[in-house]
Amino acid sequence: MVEVGSHTRREVNDYHLSRFACYLIAQNGDPRKPEIAQAQKYFAVQTRKQELSEGNAADLERLELRKQASVEFKALSGAARDAGVQNKMFGIFHDAGYKGLYGGLGVDAIKARKGIDPKEQLMDRMNTTELAANQFRMTHTREKLKLEKIKNQRDAMETHEMVGREVRAAIAKIGVAMPENISPAEPIKNVEKRLKKTKPQVILDEKHSGLLPANSLKSLES
Repeated sequence: MVEVGSHTRREVNDYHLSRFACYLIAQNGDPRKPEIAQAQKYFAVQTRKQELSEGNAADLERLELRKQASVEFKALSGAARDAGVQNKMFGIFHDAGYKGLYGGLGVDAIKARKGIDPKEQLMDRMNTTELAANQFRMTHTREKLKLEKIKNQRDAMETHEMVGREVRAAIAKIGVAMPENISPAEPIKNVEKRLKKTKPQVILDEKHSGLLPANSLKSLES
């Protein structure tokens, strides 16, 4: 039984999907949906783990999360526009979310605290933990703007800051490092360059490698 709106329920069929079916659905889904974004990240990481050494897995995860954060940032900007935020106020709108999450610090103040060059993109210097927190903030702000049908610029900004504070409160309750205290990671461009230089390898199990001649196995590694 599933909710279909207006507090009504309807019986629907339940399907058990193969791993490959899940992969196809995830890869063709909307990455703005948290479930799809998480599934795409999972399959991307698992696929590339077969091509990259384990030492590059952390780099790959961070790069994928950074790409998803960019998608979510654009989606949130669209939601903000629908909620009445004017283009010239977008900077203040996004800053409101940062201030909520970072204890009152806006983008410029965060960069100054972390020693990040003002010309750099803040998210390009976030590690996976910090990126995940900010993606969570943006996703839930977008959903709340839509759920509450906000059509006022001031309300949209206050909502963004409020969601940021709630995420911060959750982090504090868990007891891990607050985002403003996380050291900046190396520039994401360096990570991307390093991954591109890594030679991919196709890893075959014994059953499949036995089907290929020995000389072809060597060519798969180049």
